[in-house]
Amino acid sequence: MSAALLNPDSTRLGVAGPDSFVVHFVTSRGPFDLMVYRAWSPRGADRFHYLAANGFYDGVHFFRVLKGFMAQFGVHGDPSVTAAWERQRLLDDPVKHSNTRGMLTFAMTSAPNTRGTQLFINYGNNAQLDASGFSPLGQVTKGISVVDSLYGGYGEGAPGGAGPDQSRIVAEGNKYLNRDFPKLDSIVTARVGEEWKKK
Repeated sequence: MSAALLNPDSTRLGVAGPDSFVVHFVTSRGPFDLMVYRAWSPRGADRFHYLAANGFYDGVHFFRVLKGFMAQFGVHGDPSVTAAWERQRLLDDPVKHSNTRGMLTFAMTSAPNTRGTQLFINYGNNAQLDASGFSPLGQVTKGISVVDSLYGGYGEGAPGGAGPDQSRIVAEGNKYLNRDFPKLDSIVTARVGEEWKKK
């Protein structure tokens, strides 16, 4: 496991990322590309660049897929890595773009400055999230049909729902998801600067 993931470097985390960059995802459903713009959400873009550049999202599941709403991912499959990032919370960014279809946004709680490693891709027009501080940092530029096809049959998570319990994902990682939710789709690799070229 990369030291950059198990021991986040505060100095490197404070370094500004590129003005824009592409992250190419290869998933269990196929490839898609995300283009990220630092001007939209500077702190969010810098964090995502660090995580993707260090392979954080490799092997990570799309654990909360709600058709018509969003697809969420970003809890690491290794609980020790998840624990290392629990203390690395991001200050909020102003909302400069709306949560419309294809937009990439960090997940957070209702409290301020609670962004970490989890993100979601908006399926529809979720402008109602804008006033709550959800700040998009990029958007899907290729392969939106792949994102649309992610498995969403488990529904919302616990309590009360049939889907994965986030507290158990944090505690048990991919062992829990692979055992109890085998149909979930996952990320094979997510790489900065490798754009998918349609043949």
